[in-house]
Amino acid sequence: MKKSLLAAALALSFSAHSVFAQDLIFPPGKDTRFNWSSYDALKSEHLQGKKITVFGPWTGDEKTRFENVIAYFEAATGADVVYDGSDSFEQQIVIDTQGGSAPNVSIFPQPGLASDLAAKGYLTPLSEKAKEGVLKDYAAGKSWVKLATFKGPHHKDHFYGVFYRADLKSLVWYSPDNFADAGYQVPKTMEQLKALTKQIVADGGTPWCIGLGSGAATGWPATDWVEDLLLRMQPPSVYDGWVTNKVKFNDPRIVDAIKEFGWFARNNKFVYGGTSAVGTTDFRDSPKGLFTSPPQCYMVKQASFVTAFFPKDVEVGVDADFFYFPPFASKKDLGRPVEGAGTLATITKDSKGAHDFVNFLRSPIAHEIWMAQGGFLSPDLKANPAVYSNDIERREGKILLDATTFRFDASDLMPGRIGAGAFWTGMVNYINGEPAKDVANDIQKTWDALKKN
Repeated sequence: MKKSLLAAALALSFSAHSVFAQDLIFPPGKDTRFNWSSYDALKSEHLQGKKITVFGPWTGDEKTRFENVIAYFEAATGADVVYDGSDSFEQQIVIDTQGGSAPNVSIFPQPGLASDLAAKGYLTPLSEKAKEGVLKDYAAGKSWVKLATFKGPHHKDHFYGVFYRADLKSLVWYSPDNFADAGYQVPKTMEQLKALTKQIVADGGTPWCIGLGSGAATGWPATDWVEDLLLRMQPPSVYDGWVTNKVKFNDPRIVDAIKEFGWFARNNKFVYGGTSAVGTTDFRDSPKGLFTSPPQCYMVKQASFVTAFFPKDVEVGVDADFFYFPPFASKKDLGRPVEGAGTLATITKDSKGAHDFVNFLRSPIAHEIWMAQGGFLSPDLKANPAVYSNDIERREGKILLDATTFRFDASDLMPGRIGAGAFWTGMVNYINGEPAKDVANDIQKTWDALKKN
């Protein structure tokens, strides 16, 4: 009789939750590349029958990959995690939080929106243990903590989220065959990159393909150039002050970064098609110049996602490769800064399960399972790079791990009228010949007007 009751109880338990270890895409314990100890540690969290709702931006294949990660948390803890993804996440999460129907965990593509909701009291601060874990386990941990620290409803700073999945922007793409044929070496410093730019011109070639075109968003690729250069010219505190306008847009340090972009982009000999082509060339078309014969250009600065716009017959890692957009040798104190982006996991409806799940997302196993599926870069020092699905992502991940400073795309952190408006327009005006100082003054005037409204 007792055995029958126990069997019935187990049946009820399993019917409420049916994820088993043998059903996971990488069976626990079998592949020694994975950090199975961080999976086993989850088993101490008893969440049988507890439902955890998660909302984020991932749909399609990305949703499938994330749900494969979630399955490990479910199998170890007994929890039932329900994930919903939407292309309209930014709009819907505001509606849900204000309407009292927020999910337990929300995953933000941009920390700026999370900061706004934290100030209104819609986010729950994480524990000091979670904060210390990020400081200890993430490369450039202070940067990741700073990006997830916002003012709450009482104007006090709190740590609100864990970054899970990063994107990398500080890359320059090139053709290894073209470099080999010309005898060029991958530059390790900004001084070497500038010297290579001049050498290519001296040899009769064109160093760069640069395109700012992007429909209604035309101009944004130039903002990435300016942001990356500012991180290599000034301390991170200047970058942080610029994002909030404590450092004005027309500050000489910002103007100098704009001019540094101009060193590359406003020289007719340095850019395919001349300076006039920069503002009219679509950014998606600019990489094609690497693969013509003879090459239209030798280098394209663009984020990791640009490979989606390479010609179909181009094999990344063979026909195309990348190198880290290098720092100035003369500014060694600034280390190896990286600009990028990432998704931030926060708690929008408090529960023990929500805290356990967010803590899971900063564990090595949560990173490794997606790394092994592809399309995921991790700043977690404990996640094993050997599990990356390909060598390209492994090398991109190493750039993240080697970073001494990580900063989120500045334009995405600025108010929309600036970062997705005046800044874009200003960069197009700059390329078209307007002085850097005048461009910076105009953007600052827009920001001043925004503050008055």
